[in-house]
Parts: sequence; C-alpha cells; structure tokens
Amino acid sequence: MSYSYEYPRAALTVDCVVFGLDDDDLKVLLIQRDLPPFEGRWALPGGFVRLDESLEESARRELREETGIENVYLEQLYTIGEIDRDPRERVVTVTYYALVKLTDHQVQAATDARNAAWFAVDDVPALAFDHAKILEMAHERLRGKVRYQPIGFELLPAKFTLRQIQHLYEVVLDRPLDKRNFRKKILSMDILVELDEVETDVAHRAARLYKFDRRKYQRLTKQGFNFEI
Repeated sequence: MSYSYEYPRAALTVDCVVFGLDDDDLKVLLIQRDLPPFEGRWALPGGFVRLDESLEESARRELREETGIENVYLEQLYTIGEIDRDPRERVVTVTYYALVKLTDHQVQAATDARNAAWFAVDDVPALAFDHAKILEMAHERLRGKVRYQPIGFELLPAKFTLRQIQHLYEVVLDRPLDKRNFRKKILSMDILVELDEVETDVAHRAARLYKFDRRKYQRLTKQGFNFEI
C-alpha cells in the first residue's frame, strides 16, 4: 500500500566546518561558490542530501567532492532550520565539524566549488547564507570539547612535541597556558608514548617526540578515567 504526505517537505542539506591547525592559527576550510545564490562568495563545504544516503555519508561525500578531503574525524554539530536561511526554498541543514591534520590533505576544489582554501578562524571573509553563525557554533563546540575529550590530537601530526600540544590548546582555547603546569598535567595522564626520536630540521633545540596512545586511553576510560585540561 502506498502513502502520500499531506504537507510539503523542506529540502535537506549538510554543511561542514573543517578545522585545521598550523604554527600560527586555527584554520577553517572554505569553498568559493561557483553557482548562485551567492556566486563568488566564500562558504562552508556542503550540499543537498541524496535520498539513498545517510546524513554522514552525504557530509563525507560533499567534503570529498568539493574539497578533496576524506577519511577525517567528523561529528554532527546541530540542525538549523530558520525559514529564510536560503533564498531558493525552505532548507533545513544538518551541520558537522571535522578535524584534520593539515599536512595530510591537499585541498582541491571541484563540482560547484570555484576554489577551496584555508583561512584563519579569526580572519574569514563574509560568508554565504548563515555560515558565519554555523562557524561560530562549531568553534564554541570545539573549545568546549577539547577540554574533556582528546579530540585535539586529530589536529596534530602522528608524532608531536609537548610544545605542539600546548600550542594546540592555547590556540583553540584562545588563552596562554603555564608551560610547567600544562606539561605536568598532560604527562600525568599517562596517555602519551615518549618516542626515541626528536624533531628534525628545526632552528631551535630539537625536542622529544610523542604520540597519543588511543588504545590505552580507551582502556583507562572504561576504568573511569576522566580526560580534563
């Protein structure tokens, strides 16, 4: 037996806030729209959900198609459905944020994106639609979550220094951290593996390298361990 719906249905999209980290800033990946509305304006990667895919599948497809980025940490953020948020029609969007290691990805615009580029979070151009609001929401979520879950390691290379970890938290939290206290705390968690390796090709004194022990963190979590910065 077939059914029909009495009410019209809104279009459904996904929008992705992709964060990366370099030596100076927290970055966000933007695409330059090649189609109206807002042709030529910068925006978050995203697009319409297909009927034969899940929301997350749609988000990952749009990232891959518009920016060339794939295989990244991705988490659903919020659903936004203001009536006038899209001039074309009633559109509800499900937003996501992703965390990537900048050195692991070469961005490349495709499909309906004219260009794709990284911008400092604090220095983005005027964005299309309500994407400035979505970016702000994602930034706030990241600030909160890095303090109680080790998702920040998704922004770091596989091997990193203690200086790089501190830089990550100072940039994301937007405040300085005491070097001695921070290192004492992060090492006391016992979730880092000290490697028999040091930095190479650096102008300053080479620092010891570490890596995040994800399996040990998961074991400790089952035993009641709380990650907190």
